[in-house]
Amino acid sequence: MVQAAAKRAEELRREINTHNHSYYVLDDSTISDAEYDRLWQELRGLESEFPDLLTPDSPTQRVGGAPADGFTQVTHSAPMLSLGNVFNRKDLENWLRRTKSLVDDADFELVCELKIDGLAVNLTYENGVFIQGATRGDGAVGEDVTQNLRTIKTIPLSVLQGAPDRLEVRGEVYLPIPEFRRMNEELAAKGEQLYMNPRNTGAGSVRNLNPKVTASRNMEIWVYSLTGSGAAPLVGGHWEALEWLKGLGFRINPHNRLCNTIEEVIDFYDQWVEARHDLPYEADGVVVKVSSLALQDILGVVGREPRWAIAYKFPAEQAVTELLAIEVTVGRTGSLNPTAILKPVVVSGVTVEHASLHNEEDIHRKDIRVNDWVTIERAGDVIPHVLGPVLEKRPKGTRKFKMPSHCPSCGTAVVKPEDEAMHRCPNTSCPAQFFELLKHFVSKGATDIDGLGERWCQILIDQGMATDLADLYTLTMDQLLQLDRMGEKLATRIIANIAASKEKSLSHLLFALGIIHVGSEVAELLTQAYNSIDEIGAATEEELAEIPGIGPKIAASIAFYFQVEANKTVIEKLRAAGMNLKQKPRLVSTEGLPLAGKTFVVTGTLSGFSRSESESRIKDLGGNVTSSVTKNTDYVVVGESPGSKLAAAERLGTEVLDETGFVELLASPPEEAGS
Repeated sequence: MVQAAAKRAEELRREINTHNHSYYVLDDSTISDAEYDRLWQELRGLESEFPDLLTPDSPTQRVGGAPADGFTQVTHSAPMLSLGNVFNRKDLENWLRRTKSLVDDADFELVCELKIDGLAVNLTYENGVFIQGATRGDGAVGEDVTQNLRTIKTIPLSVLQGAPDRLEVRGEVYLPIPEFRRMNEELAAKGEQLYMNPRNTGAGSVRNLNPKVTASRNMEIWVYSLTGSGAAPLVGGHWEALEWLKGLGFRINPHNRLCNTIEEVIDFYDQWVEARHDLPYEADGVVVKVSSLALQDILGVVGREPRWAIAYKFPAEQAVTELLAIEVTVGRTGSLNPTAILKPVVVSGVTVEHASLHNEEDIHRKDIRVNDWVTIERAGDVIPHVLGPVLEKRPKGTRKFKMPSHCPSCGTAVVKPEDEAMHRCPNTSCPAQFFELLKHFVSKGATDIDGLGERWCQILIDQGMATDLADLYTLTMDQLLQLDRMGEKLATRIIANIAASKEKSLSHLLFALGIIHVGSEVAELLTQAYNSIDEIGAATEEELAEIPGIGPKIAASIAFYFQVEANKTVIEKLRAAGMNLKQKPRLVSTEGLPLAGKTFVVTGTLSGFSRSESESRIKDLGGNVTSSVTKNTDYVVVGESPGSKLAAAERLGTEVLDETGFVELLASPPEEAGS
């Protein structure tokens, strides 16, 4: 029986891998989805019944395993080099002239490849089976991300016949633009901060310690080189090597071109400068390589850059347009958020009419004014940013921007805390605030009342059915069915989800209430220290500040919230409705974890992580996350537009990590990270 099962499992693996190669590499579907699922389930069943049949190249191993504690280091058999850059035809011609002079002006073919904006990886195969994948790292030493790379369907777990005993190839792993859009749409629906661009998001996905996260993001790869000479086929050039790798089952970019002259190279470049926006992935230039492997050896390397290759970069994704107005909206915590209203302009193939301006400090630092002509940059398919004004085009009579003195929604006088970059409306009954607060309250991660989207939140407010958060718990089926386009099925779902939300943990409720500076991690800290919302409300500012991870700023915000009569009324109404306001204390030990005892502040926008992801990663390794920079802060993680927290870190001498440094810290061995 075991022998029969082993034979059948081998047949299934071979058949499924063949179908995978056809679908993911050749873009040719050779089997129906239903039949493919049937084969996959049969294989999974056999492997479950007979665990000894499980092999590293089984298609069932792409789903992702358990989270890793960290990444081990891998020393590359040959350095992963960096490319020099040129930005115009003259510099490209000079590079080619220098290159030819080093090989006695010999004629040679050139290979042109699109420069994919992703993450370079090295893949190792033994006896045709994928055994290890590593990031570039510093070129000499990278990170072992094998389990994550196994989840990428365009990386073959085993190669076709004809591979040497040991084979190493290199490629660029990337996040397709449609997948990036899908991820951001999901974040937007949850009211969370969007990812900035596919490149950094993809890199963060590959370096995620949980392979299941990588598996969920549908990454892909283009293989671009064969590594080393010991396993090289009997070919004379890079172009032939790519064709050989394609025959083994690797995914080779079909847009690669073999060129004989500089004119052909320029033609390839010009073609893709215009057509790059039609690609389903980001490309930021063209890589030009000497094809002859013998000449590559002769030309060699200078520093970390090969003499035989160069990157001819595309122009930056920028445009100049007129800033028509600066619109200020109000967020759920009362923050006043300025947005540039632009004369429509096409950037990266998309018409742009709005751009983020972050805060007043950022506007003044860049000296951006209404009626200015401004340079905007669209990075990674999200709302673009204003880089700055074109001063020579500035019209006369422009004035420096000034944040409104009163809330544009309710007219309440605006306040600006000294240690914050944002201006705020202090009125918790502000209509604009309440709309954003209600959206937040019902969102996933808060009370998770599925069915109450943005549209229905606004309708409930307009109809006077939601004047505060607690009003949701008095809603009836009859009330909902009176609303235009509200069907019985949706009304039933909403009522059921409202009832279910009463049993949410106290930490979920605290997060849902929208207390300024109280995110999910602070909410968790509060419920570790106190058993009920009554205990939290009765705590003094000084007592709250003593909780590890909660500084004076957060403590003041929490204490103030529970002093406001309107907030007290909402809590009592929630109590009367049967909302869970208690939680047993939980003992969470971080002893032995690599970041135990370290306090972090995350500020600005990280490209490869959402705010909740970055903070969860820190907590998983034993670190504390706070929102205020103090003398007790060990690290400040800085993304784009960090505001005043960066200045505070520099003033206090706190160690500052950019996104790359943050990723490196997360991936460091425990003994290094904890030292």
